[in-house]
Amino acid sequence: MAVAFSFDADQETVDLRNGAKSISRMSQGQYGARSGMPRILKTLEKYGVPASIFMPAVAAMINPDEVNSIVAAGHELGWHSWIHEFNSQLDPQTERELALRAADMLEKVSGTRPVGMRTASWDFTPHTLRIARDMGLLYDSSLMADDEPYELLEDGEPTGMVEIPVEWIRDDAPYFNMDRMSNTRPYGGPAMLLDILRRELDVAYEEGGLFQVTFHPHHIGHRSRIFILEELIRQAQSKSDVWLTTHADLARYCAAQAGLQER
Repeated sequence: MAVAFSFDADQETVDLRNGAKSISRMSQGQYGARSGMPRILKTLEKYGVPASIFMPAVAAMINPDEVNSIVAAGHELGWHSWIHEFNSQLDPQTERELALRAADMLEKVSGTRPVGMRTASWDFTPHTLRIARDMGLLYDSSLMADDEPYELLEDGEPTGMVEIPVEWIRDDAPYFNMDRMSNTRPYGGPAMLLDILRRELDVAYEEGGLFQVTFHPHHIGHRSRIFILEELIRQAQSKSDVWLTTHADLARYCAAQAGLQER
């Protein structure tokens, strides 16, 4: 089994995208950089686990020290939009411009150009794949058509680009999101989410496949929730023949095994 932990470090960008009229809501995102990510990095270091952190470029600009700590710890930094924009609300030219601008900025801040992407809110338009290919990316992690990695097609033709599928079931945000000024309330407690993810992990192991999960530092990084990450790591490491890896290394492995080449 392969195990791929990922973290979407959105931080303040969701509220900045929406106009940022509430400093209180922005502070909820700030928690991810100030407290959540340090706690996550400490846990990953404790167990020697690599991870992929997907970050909007604006979040990287606001929190360069966070980026430095991620890179210094040896984790992958992936592309995750400019300011957590919805691609489906953009015209193709603007989507392309923001994607390229974001990749340039992440490279400037981190010193390394991303090889993989995850669109904000997993909003993937008919133009996104072509943009990703033109950017020379190795993989995407925004779609949900399978449990296992698969090759993306464009107009029915192979692209050589690997998809590492996500799922809302394996994402902490739907369970933990909270907005006092809307109808958004936590859907379940930490124990419920851990139970769901444990079951996903066990079946992935039985099938000899992939267990991929998406966390957010301002959600999972809280004191009462970080145990979920730790328990999943322990569960994975208790099994034999388990590979804990980054999304980038997983994509390279899948591409090599399938003999994929950029077309």
